[in-house]
Amino acid sequence: MSVSIDNVFVKQFEADVHLAYQQMGTKLRSTVRSKSGVIGASTTFQKVGRGTASTKSRHGIVPVMNLNHEPVECMLMDYYAGDWVDSLDELKTNIDERRVVASAGAYALGRKTDELIISAMNTATANVGDYTTGLTKELVLNALEVLNTNDVPDDGRRFAVVGVHQWNELLAMDEFVSADYVTDSPLVNGFEARKWLGITWVLHNGLPVSEQKRDCFIYHASSIGHACGQEVKTDISWHGERAAHFISNSMSQGAVLIDGDGIVRVKCSDSANA
Repeated sequence: MSVSIDNVFVKQFEADVHLAYQQMGTKLRSTVRSKSGVIGASTTFQKVGRGTASTKSRHGIVPVMNLNHEPVECMLMDYYAGDWVDSLDELKTNIDERRVVASAGAYALGRKTDELIISAMNTATANVGDYTTGLTKELVLNALEVLNTNDVPDDGRRFAVVGVHQWNELLAMDEFVSADYVTDSPLVNGFEARKWLGITWVLHNGLPVSEQKRDCFIYHASSIGHACGQEVKTDISWHGERAAHFISNSMSQGAVLIDGDGIVRVKCSDSANA
C-alpha cells in the first residue's frame, strides 16, 4: 500500500468520523450552553444574578446594577475510542469498513458527550412527580410552573429530554401530536424533535433509571454548561505485526450544572402499568 493511498485513507476516515459525530453522535450538545476551544484542565462559566433598574437625576450618574457573578468551574476529562481495521478488510471492503468503524467511534464519543451532560442535569434539586405515574400533562405543567416561577426565559431555548416510554406517553396526548398545538417538528443534531408549549422535546434512552423509575428533565439551555478542550480527533497508525491500522478517536470534554433554577427533574414511572 503506497504512502499516498494511506494518506487518502486517513483523511477520508477523519472526515467520516467528524460527520458521524456531528450528525448522529450526540443529541444534547446543541441544547445546552457550550464552550469550545478550552485551554487547560478546566474552564469557568459565569452565572450572573438579576439586575435592578432605577432612575437618575438629570446629569446624574447612571446607577450601577452591581450584578452578582458566581463562577462555576467545569472540569474537562479525556476520552478515547479505538479499534483495529485489518488491511485485507480494507482491500475487500475499504469504504464500508471505514464507515462502520468511523460511525462506531463517533457514536461512542457522542454517547459519552450526552452522558456528561445528563450527569450534570442529574445534580438538579428541583423536582416534580414521585415516580408513581407516567409522564402526564399535569406533570409537564407543574414543571413549567417551576420554571416560570423562577423567571426562566421563554425564549425558544427551553428543552425537555425524556425516555422512550415517556415519549410514547406524549404521543398518546392529542396536544403533543396535533398540528393545532405543535408549532413545528425541528431536528436536533439530525434527530427528530417536537416543539410543544414552547419546549423542544427530545427523545433519549440514556436518562437515569432505577427499578422502573425514570428521571426526565425540562430545562433552559443556559442552565447546563458543556466545555470542549478538544473536538473529536482521529489518529491512525499502521502496525505491521498485526497487518492492520489502529484507529484511535479522542476528545476532551466536560459538563456542569450552572443554574439550578433553570432545570426541573420530572420523576416518572417507567412501567406500563403506572
